[in-house]
Amino acid sequence: MKFSIPLLTSLLTGAVATCQECGVLPDAEARCAKLGSSINIENVTVNFAEYVPAGTNLTLTQDYNQSTCGRPSQVVSNDLCRVAMAVSTSNRSEITLEAWLPTNWTGRFLSTGNGGVSGCIQYEDIAYTAGLGFAAVGANNGHNGSTGEAFYNNLDIVHDFVDRSFHTGVVVGKEITKQYYGAAHKKSYYLGCSTGGRQGFKAVQDYPGDFDGVVAGAPALGFANLSSWSGNFLRILGTPESPTFVPTNLWPVIHAEILNQCDGIDGLKDGIIEDPTLCQFRPEAMQCSPSADTSTCLTSTQVASVRAIFTDFYGNNGSLVFPRMQPGSEIVASFVYYTGTVFPYTSDYYRYIVYNDPTWDAATLNLDDVDNAAAQNPFNIQTWNGDLSAFQEKGGKVLHWHGLMDPIITSDNSPRYYNHVSRTMGLNSSDLDDFYRFFRVSGTGHCAGGDGAHSIGQSGNEVTDLDPQNNILMRIVDWVENGNAPETITGTKFVNDDKSQGVAFSRDHCKYPLRNVLVDGTKATTPEGWGCIL
Repeated sequence: MKFSIPLLTSLLTGAVATCQECGVLPDAEARCAKLGSSINIENVTVNFAEYVPAGTNLTLTQDYNQSTCGRPSQVVSNDLCRVAMAVSTSNRSEITLEAWLPTNWTGRFLSTGNGGVSGCIQYEDIAYTAGLGFAAVGANNGHNGSTGEAFYNNLDIVHDFVDRSFHTGVVVGKEITKQYYGAAHKKSYYLGCSTGGRQGFKAVQDYPGDFDGVVAGAPALGFANLSSWSGNFLRILGTPESPTFVPTNLWPVIHAEILNQCDGIDGLKDGIIEDPTLCQFRPEAMQCSPSADTSTCLTSTQVASVRAIFTDFYGNNGSLVFPRMQPGSEIVASFVYYTGTVFPYTSDYYRYIVYNDPTWDAATLNLDDVDNAAAQNPFNIQTWNGDLSAFQEKGGKVLHWHGLMDPIITSDNSPRYYNHVSRTMGLNSSDLDDFYRFFRVSGTGHCAGGDGAHSIGQSGNEVTDLDPQNNILMRIVDWVENGNAPETITGTKFVNDDKSQGVAFSRDHCKYPLRNVLVDGTKATTPEGWGCIL
């Protein structure tokens, strides 16, 4: 879904205008030029500072955005000062950091996150949030490009990737914000998904003073184990020549049978599973008869493969490595994990972090390797600490969300972490509600898109409007600054995912542990047709 510049600018301007801190910074262009030459922060080298008028389409050069990042340009929706920096983190590592400082500042600071193992600044998130009046920063995670090759024999860069890059960016970004505006920020926020979701929880766990409010989507928690789980699908399926392999053309058939078995649990067969944890898919229903056409059914060997995919993954000692893939995501996952080839992130993690051996072959992954990766856990990359008391005591708020047809990080892992926090802190859901709320967003893929009401304001391409009920970023602001905590998050599905074609349906997504069920079939396309129950 894409917005035109006039429409997006109108939306963002409206959001800024509602803030009591609003005002247009005088002499912004001259201030920006002066800032570039006046910054004097230890280990920080300013590469450039430039004033960028609204509507500018920035060309993102190779110096700051490798071609593998897939971000050749970015449109800027409001006037701002763009500052690009190199920040040394050790004698053999540094981060590339950018700060986008809007002329119509709201007094809010925000850090964006990253994705996968990449060293790619997510310019789209910086543009989205700077457009809303946040002084926004983003960093490259300590290396350039979308692979993990830079980790090889350099634990300093691994340290940057785990947490030092984003935390350093916050420290430096807040100081630059103060220098530019002549005043410190009033509130500090975080927005990230996937690896960015893990980074958000890393801040909550280890840097509780960094943010007042955190939005963490589809977090890659248990990161080392996630890397092993991602590689385990090749162990299950084998190569395309293996009898255990399930070809791509069969996955839509499997998806149809999953919907046949589970779609109606929520009261409506609409192609969306509201709570995949209730779906215990039985692939044996697709077992081929002796004379059947195998293009529409599964051999007994393939049935075993499919069952293994939808079964929790355990290690040598019987402990859980990672939960099963949730049912409902299989069509997209068949092009990501179920390909009969090595998953690149698994290969990168083991080659350049676990073993420091570029020749290691992910096709040989075994349970001993899985144990080795989990035991190593550099800089606590697992990010599985369940004690969030320091963040709670500081008054911080975290909104955790996960799409329920995520083909990259199974959504079953998020309630597992939430429950881990509950047990560790000895707090029930009512107690956790004070500072930590988790929402399951049905029919939503990895961070965006999907068959359900996936537009919840998590990115600039997923905006319905800026009402906090419909926009998770503005909701965290409303919760932190006004005390309005969410009971539901409303998502929207546009016709063909195109806003210009109108709304197909909208739906409230429930706060965990509640689940969504149909209560009025005549209103199934509106939030009023649904209710949250235990």
